[in-house]
Amino acid sequence: MLFVEHKPVYTLGKSGDIQHLLLDQKGLKEKEIEFYKTNRGGDITFHGLGQIVGYPILDLDNFFTDIHKYLRFLEEIIIKTLAEYELTATRSKGETGVWLDAETPFARKICALGVRASRWVTMHGFALNVNTDLTYFEHIVPCGIKGKGVTSLKVELGEEICLDEVKEKLVKHFLDLFEAELN
Repeated sequence: MLFVEHKPVYTLGKSGDIQHLLLDQKGLKEKEIEFYKTNRGGDITFHGLGQIVGYPILDLDNFFTDIHKYLRFLEEIIIKTLAEYELTATRSKGETGVWLDAETPFARKICALGVRASRWVTMHGFALNVNTDLTYFEHIVPCGIKGKGVTSLKVELGEEICLDEVKEKLVKHFLDLFEAELN
């Protein structure tokens, strides 16, 4: 499991729509945001400081060979982690990721997922908004989903959250759910 924080960047998955990027090249340059097309699944998202981007690298042959099940496991890791902060997170029917108040008019996404596997070895992963500057999401249609918001742990809890603390919780739930051990 690799954890990183990226400098401000928008990434567009292979099934994404470039129209969901609401800035042109000049706008990207002015705002000092990079843009890359990637080979992961999903649409457009933002990565930046204060966000935990997790890249699990697994050979699913050792667990199960089902990408949809893998995505549900990643969502469950996030859901269990957020529960430790007394947040009730769920899935949203037909939309990959983790949400708060999913089936209400107040639905907001707190974690995006976009993965790829080659010969059942996983690549890419999830982006959990912890202390993320959410204004970056104003320049995209996040994950290609219109009419729903984006949030962070900081917004929901009203205070900055220690990234290392969140990472520890993510690892704990990852190891538990996958019945794995760290070497």
